[in-house]
Amino acid sequence: MPVSRSPLTDAYTRLTEAFPGLAITEEPADGQGAALPAGDGWITAAALATDDAALDAFLARDDAQTLRDYGRRARPDVVASFGLHRYAWPACLLITVPWFLSRRVPRYPVTHVSYDRTAPGLSVGRMAVRPTDFACLPGDPAAVLPGARVVPDEEALRAEVRGAVAEHLEPVLAAFGPRMRRRGRALWGMATDEIVEGLWYVAHLFGEERRAMRELELLLPGATKPYAGAAGFRELTGPNGESLPTRDRASCCMFYTVRPEDTCATCPRTCDTDRITKLLATTAA
Repeated sequence: MPVSRSPLTDAYTRLTEAFPGLAITEEPADGQGAALPAGDGWITAAALATDDAALDAFLARDDAQTLRDYGRRARPDVVASFGLHRYAWPACLLITVPWFLSRRVPRYPVTHVSYDRTAPGLSVGRMAVRPTDFACLPGDPAAVLPGARVVPDEEALRAEVRGAVAEHLEPVLAAFGPRMRRRGRALWGMATDEIVEGLWYVAHLFGEERRAMRELELLLPGATKPYAGAAGFRELTGPNGESLPTRDRASCCMFYTVRPEDTCATCPRTCDTDRITKLLATTAA
């Protein structure tokens, strides 16, 4: 595996090629460039975690988007749940995709990530990251680079993934939690879902959905604090014998409060019959 401009560049390039709705820019390491972008649509993860006014402005977009898309306002706690999802889903990919594709796990404190959800033409938005250190396996050519930390085996690397996501999300969850009227296990259940559903989705675009399911089951077997719940995959059978993978979410996104008749295919509220119908419709589309 050749070493490119950064040990993460190849993974991020493949992600954006497969999923053009998200753009990722790697900023120079500390001391080699300007601060992460802020303003003009950009918000730093640190601001989301520590600045109430910045979080208010971020969630105002979710409030307006819900009204625009569904013709009704959501409860404030539901708006906050939507806002957390819109940040945490791509933020988790910053860590899980390099792990999945390159077996490299970066660390991103909230001070090292900035997010712009307003960029035209991008369904998710763009993220700017300032790499710090990263974990890798023995024999990785990137192990000789500054910032590399070699861990002994795959389980140790999975522990690095869990630790890196927790380090990044913990202050963000602490800021969103009171607005969502959730805490503790409920918040970490949402984090579990963002890790699993984000990588599961993009791995399908890579043509590696089944491998991702196996990897995620090892990553989140169900007893890995602070996370709540397991990857939760299981198989359903369609009317013609089709195998339809699904999962049981550890949390609820609360979308049913906006549109009760339209629950997610992985929602705990969705029965298997309705899941099969939704999954077949998605496959056909």
